[in-house]
Amino acid sequence: MSFDSKVTTAKSGKSDAILDWLQMCSGVALIIFVFMHMSLVSSVIINTSIMDTIAHTYEKNYMAQIGGPILFLLFLFHFYLAARKIPFRFEGQKTIWAHAKMMHHRDTWLWIVQVISAMLILVMGSIHMWAVLSDLPITAARSAARVQSGPWLYFYLVLAPLVVLHVVAGLYRIAVKWGFIRDYQRSKLNRFATGLAVVFICIGLATLVRFMTLTA
Repeated sequence: MSFDSKVTTAKSGKSDAILDWLQMCSGVALIIFVFMHMSLVSSVIINTSIMDTIAHTYEKNYMAQIGGPILFLLFLFHFYLAARKIPFRFEGQKTIWAHAKMMHHRDTWLWIVQVISAMLILVMGSIHMWAVLSDLPITAARSAARVQSGPWLYFYLVLAPLVVLHVVAGLYRIAVKWGFIRDYQRSKLNRFATGLAVVFICIGLATLVRFMTLTA
């Protein structure tokens, strides 16, 4: 009986390690996509024709039509893997919150930020992807028209910073958890992550301002 228990525990531990590795890989892929996506969309700040050319190239090669659904599946897959460690019951959430306040541990609060932002991004990111992929082709004019209509500006004012905070926090936690960064290097990583978040939040806000001021 004891032997069976040990075998089960070993198998469970190996499965968890594989799932953690898949979560890390899918997270890295999404981080790369977010930074590339924000950088390419922000090209509208320089010139609308640059953004239109990039979008046209992607759609001409079916990267938007095929890549969009694949990205969405990757998005759901990553959330599924991460959700294994999220307490969905109120008792678990209460315990995590109490421990975070008691320990005053920065990385614990960072995990909580990731969990909360993940829930919001799951809903808001799905809405964004549907709105974009159901209104192809992507152009600067269409994007501007969407931002200038209804509640979309406020929607993106919430979504853009949330995504940046989530991916930067994820980048930090991946570097620490998987040993890419040593303990004595955490302060440098912290400054880098903070600076990266500020830069991309500013890029996102500047892009929204450009869309708001863009006329047909």
